[in-house]
Amino acid sequence: MLADLFGLDAIWAIVIIAILIFGGAAIPKLARSLGSAKTQFEKGLDEGKKAGDPDSTTTSAAADTPAEGKTPGA
Repeated sequence: MLADLFGLDAIWAIVIIAILIFGGAAIPKLARSLGSAKTQFEKGLDEGKKAGDPDSTTTSAAADTPAEGKTPGA
């Protein structure tokens, strides 16, 4: 995918520059933190989908708002 956009030589150059800037020991830490962020993002998406599901047992803030066109207490 990226090789189609930039070419294989450019990808290798980016990898080498990243190793020079961050150092060899920092690359695995960076990859771990990116993986953790991705996992947390996906977990948040799943929770958001469950909260939007009308069959869900969790309460949402949308259930507390009045329906469109209606005023509270009227």
